Amino acid sequence: MAKKLPKVDVVVVGVGWAGGIIASELTKKGLNVVGLEKGKERKTEDYFMVHDELRYALRYEMMQDLSKETITFRSNEKIRALPMRQYGSFLLGEGLGGSGVHWNGQTYRFLPYDFEIRTKTIERYGKNKIPAEMTLQDWGITYEEMEPYFDKFEKMAGISGEENPLAGKRSDQYPTPPMKKSPQLNMFEEAAKKLNYHPYILPSANLSETYTNPDGISRAACQYCGFCERFGCEYGAKADPVVTVIPVAKKTGKFEIRTHSYVRRVLKSGNKATGVLYTDLTTGEEIEQPADIVVLTSYVFNNVRLLLTSQIGRPYNPQTGTGVIGKNYAYQVMKGNATGFFEKEEFNNFAGAGALGMTIDDFNGDNFDHSDLKFIHGGSISITQTGHRPIQNNKVPEGTPTWGKEFKANSVKYANRTLSVGGQGSSMPFKHHYLDLDPTYKDAFGDPLMRITFDFEEQDRQLAVFLANKCSEIVKEMGADHVDSLKELGPYEITTYQSTHNTGGVIMGGDPDTSAVNNYLQMWDFENLFVVGAVNFPHNSGYNPTGTVGALAYRAADGIISYSQKGGILA
Repeated sequence: MAKKLPKVDVVVVGVGWAGGIIASELTKKGLNVVGLEKGKERKTEDYFMVHDELRYALRYEMMQDLSKETITFRSNEKIRALPMRQYGSFLLGEGLGGSGVHWNGQTYRFLPYDFEIRTKTIERYGKNKIPAEMTLQDWGITYEEMEPYFDKFEKMAGISGEENPLAGKRSDQYPTPPMKKSPQLNMFEEAAKKLNYHPYILPSANLSETYTNPDGISRAACQYCGFCERFGCEYGAKADPVVTVIPVAKKTGKFEIRTHSYVRRVLKSGNKATGVLYTDLTTGEEIEQPADIVVLTSYVFNNVRLLLTSQIGRPYNPQTGTGVIGKNYAYQVMKGNATGFFEKEEFNNFAGAGALGMTIDDFNGDNFDHSDLKFIHGGSISITQTGHRPIQNNKVPEGTPTWGKEFKANSVKYANRTLSVGGQGSSMPFKHHYLDLDPTYKDAFGDPLMRITFDFEEQDRQLAVFLANKCSEIVKEMGADHVDSLKELGPYEITTYQSTHNTGGVIMGGDPDTSAVNNYLQMWDFENLFVVGAVNFPHNSGYNPTGTVGALAYRAADGIISYSQKGGILA
């Protein structure tokens, strides 16, 4: 028999960026919030002197234990899905702050085209431009409606940047100046301008200068130590939930965080959620937490799985295209890149920051003509200087043996003589790409694992080669003596790291028949249940998702506050 606790106003499941923002905004308005986090407590002091590549980057200190909980994967419905036993394509963070602690800090806004992608694609190219199996749909909101929330997230996080000439209009400039330009970035900028492109400094959550945000949180400037991705920031210079929104929520006295709390079910009565059931991982005790409002703010897979195991919402059926929970899973096309090898120049690639870089958007979204191309959307093209980790970075030209004298000689020769320009391609949804519960494999509690069905499509293959050719063009203009680039995109490979940009499964929209939540991220058929995160994206853009996740969280917070006062489905 589960122990039943007193009811609270709001219970939040997962305390990362989305959960931290929701808690901060709601507690400032006087609501009592409980945050349940399955991982452990974290604070900045935990990261002092943790520049340990082996422990954090290769042994995944900050990631979920795959022996207790993982996902299963298959490329199509004809084969059996198998569990992901070791990390590869993406990383699943765990602990207070979630993936917002070990991210790089690259903070883009999705383009106006993204939010109305189906409408704008048909207007310009006609319906036949969209493949029959592509389940493309608008988001139920416009960029103009999202813009104030992007601005609010950027000011909270202190994003350092400069205006993107090809992006949506801004109501205000970035709160802090762009980061430094290294010699590598200057080379990219000069080459891109010679090719008539529009380079700009990548927007960064690594602070370019000391900053105090509107909530009164002060943080120091980035030291360019190069330990961002897969690491917590020992300076607090990288915006993460632990040093920004969570302290604000805790200061109100109305936010209680319970770590080691593994939520297994959303409890319900009729078409309303009544709370959640979770297991205290330190004691094994089952606990019921009643709440007037339930907010799921965990990672994509956890949000979808919790809805399906709780039998909330209509599960997606790929055969009929009906249902919404699990629909429109998307990833990212990260293979469109080019590496230049330089005979004379040497670079310090080991210094840097997670979001130190320069980008062009000339081939992102619908910023270029797709009439004669066999794909829609596109991707951002960037050079980044994130800090090469010695164990993981050992580039040699194509054709070099993988061992022996020549391999060793080229490894030494090019250790500081390579630069890479990469394309981050969008990922469009397809009818046969989805998430559901695995019928065979279960977690440590006996609940079904999340199953992914996904593979690259012709859309992705065409896009990847297109971006790779553009990247190669830039690297050659930068003066490389030899350039290697992608020639062909093979099947999706889950064993090789690409990005942790998983999206979809509880998508937003303007129609309950084709979306799970409205544009306040409120479930259409469970009015006091909100689901927040990249899980809401109907497709994935040519950018990192965090900036858009943050903006959506602020919008959802507005919706939750309104619902707490008036009730009903928000319009």
